[in-house]
This record gives sequence, C-alpha cells and structure tokens, in this order.
Amino acid sequence: MAEDYFVHQLGCCESRTIGKGTKIWAFAHVLPQAVIGEDCNICDQVFIENDVSIGDRVTIKCGVQVWDGIEIGNDVFIGPNATFTNDLFPRSKQYPEEFNKTIVQDGASIGANATLLSGLTIGRKAMVGAGAVVTKSVPSNAIVAGNPARIIGYVDTPKAEQVSQVASPEAPADDYVINVEGVSLTKLPMIQDLRGSLSVGEISRHIPFPIKRYFIVYDVASKEVRGEHAHKQCHQFLVCVKGSVSVVVDDGTQRQEFLLDRPQLGLHIPPMVWGIQYKYSADAVLMVLASEVYEAEDYIRDYQEFLDAKNL
Repeated sequence: MAEDYFVHQLGCCESRTIGKGTKIWAFAHVLPQAVIGEDCNICDQVFIENDVSIGDRVTIKCGVQVWDGIEIGNDVFIGPNATFTNDLFPRSKQYPEEFNKTIVQDGASIGANATLLSGLTIGRKAMVGAGAVVTKSVPSNAIVAGNPARIIGYVDTPKAEQVSQVASPEAPADDYVINVEGVSLTKLPMIQDLRGSLSVGEISRHIPFPIKRYFIVYDVASKEVRGEHAHKQCHQFLVCVKGSVSVVVDDGTQRQEFLLDRPQLGLHIPPMVWGIQYKYSADAVLMVLASEVYEAEDYIRDYQEFLDAKNL
C-alpha cells in the first residue's frame, strides 16, 4: 500500500507510525518506534528517537534532536537548533531505568536555540523565547525569555500600560472596557490633606461581597510569579497598597492584564476566573480580601482542569 506521507530521498524514516500528509526532509532520521501525527513538517537534520510522541500539525525546524521521553502535542512549533534533554545527570554509557518525561502541550512555541532541561512541562500556547534556558515548567500562555528563563508576559493579553493609562487618577476606572467575565476594576475614594492620604473601600458599595479573610503579599522578588489558580467559590478583591504589581485575569476565552500601581485601585476577581500576579516592584505590598476562609479544595491549580471545569 502506498504511503500517505512524504520522506525525502535523503531522509531516513524507520517508523511506520507516521500520519497522513507529514513531510520528512533531507538528512532527518526517525527511529522505528517514534509516533508522528498528521500534517507535520520535520525539517532537515532533525533526529527523532524511539520513545517519542508527536501530535498533528507540528513543525520541527532544522537541527533539532527529540530524545526518548519527549511528548509533543498538536500545533507545536519548535525553532531551529532548539535543544531538548532527557537526563539531569548524564554519564557516558550509563543509562537511567527511565528517562525524564518532557511534555510540550498543544499550541506551544519554542524559539531558536532555546534549551530545555528534562522533566518539564511547557504549557498550552506558551511561548519560549529564542536562546532561553528553561529550568522550570512554563505555565499555559506564558511568555518566557532569558537565562534562566523568566516569565515576561502572557500571550494575547493587553499590556498593563493600557490599563494604567485608562485608570489614571483623573479617569474613572469603569471607563476601561473589561472583556473578562465578572471582573471589575473599582476606583476607591481617596482623601488627601496636610496630614497625609487615605483610601477607603466599603463593603457592598465598593467591595461586592462580605469579607471573611484577608492576606498580604510582600517581599516578592520581581522575577517571581504568584497566583496561577482559580477559585470555585471564593471572590477576591486585590489592592496594591504600596508599589505596583501586574495582574492577569483569564476566563478561559478572554485574558487581560491590569497594572495595580496605587492604593485607590481595587480589582475584583470572581470565582472561576484564572488569576496570576507578577512583575512585583521591590516595594510592592498586595492586600487581598477574600469572601471565604481558606479551603484547599476551593482551588483549581491546573489550567487544563480549569478549562475542563468551564467546559471549554
């Protein structure tokens, strides 16, 4: 039976588990047990080992080696000379019982010359910058760059500066069009006189729920990311009482980023909205008011689980 995929005459494909429409180009080598999906583009000088699973519509550019233990989802882009690893303590002629699993989830992109340590997960639609050295798992939708790689933004998210301009001291916070379901930005009253400044928030008027708990986040290194979860029942109201912090909110279909950089701005995050806080200034103090006492069961910490809970 005629094969329904293409292998260049100078390519070597030992596997027969290759999807329809996939193209394997010159000097690429695919070992017998590798599984490759449909409509993939495996470019020149790519090596694919045995214990490898590659989804549909994946592009692997020139000079990439995909080692045992690597699983690549659908619609993934891997740039030229990106480097995977599968053993944190490699020794010549010494092999672990099982290689570390590295998972690249659907829609992620890995830039040219990026290096990924083994055992990591690159989340859905994440973007790894060219030359990045990735030492920790990358959350869904995050953009990472540098050595070691750090989160510098999130894909398809309006920049924090857009929010800061609209929510200036002279403009009402509700002038900003918010696309994330249930989220609201409140401009809290501020009173200034010779004795100093005071910002106030009243329950039901400014804070749309009774408060059962509060916590304060401070002394966070600017490179660190907090949050990365949703709540099933708990409402939260965030006020950065000193310094600044960027907050990303995500309802599964829309995502926006807010810059909280003055104590008269309050951000309400309702249940079933994914929340992330990052880009903390050195002096940032973030106060969070919550509608519920702490319950571990109320947290959803996996982004795919969050999407599944919303039937997305």
